[in-house]
Amino acid sequence: MVYDTTTVFDSLPYYDNDLELYPFLKEKVDKELAREPKPPQTMHPLVPPPFELFKSNSLLAAELARVEAHHLLPPLDTVRYQLPAPTSSPGTDEGWREAIRNAHAQLEHQRLRHTNLALLQTYGQNAWRINNYLLEETAKQSEGALEELKQLTTELNRERKNSQTRYGAQLTTLETRWTELLSSILQIEMANVALEGEVERLRTKEGEMASLS
Repeated sequence: MVYDTTTVFDSLPYYDNDLELYPFLKEKVDKELAREPKPPQTMHPLVPPPFELFKSNSLLAAELARVEAHHLLPPLDTVRYQLPAPTSSPGTDEGWREAIRNAHAQLEHQRLRHTNLALLQTYGQNAWRINNYLLEETAKQSEGALEELKQLTTELNRERKNSQTRYGAQLTTLETRWTELLSSILQIEMANVALEGEVERLRTKEGEMASLS
């Protein structure tokens, strides 16, 4: 279906009250609406498409889906933090070498974590504050735009109501004047019909009198 984006549908909701005054009109309107095809389920072309968060980051997208589904966080994998001894008894040289390599890997991992925590403690607070400041500014701008849009909507509705009320009074006056003129025309036509009847009666009477003489 192709939409005509230049078409503006408007009405006079602040003036028109025929449906309330004449219930039979509302019944006719409801019947006509019931015969109308259902509106399309697709959005209007002017409505922007839905914004997909974290489109380029699959990890964040999966985390967002988990939060939306109200699923719990998976439990922490503590196996990699363990230092298992050789499984064979007694332990072989290769088993102990594997255990030592695992211990060295765990130690290096903990050292990197300690370094990252130290960097986060030193520089993370400022980065967090800057990010919060940017988020607050974005939220303020969005709230300001929303408030401005609400104000414009309120002003537009107020202007429409005032104009419709003003023009509605003029329409009522013109409709009343039209009804009065129509009534006057009908009265004049009825008077003309009566006069034509009277003229015809007088002509008939004149003809009768002429025939008698």
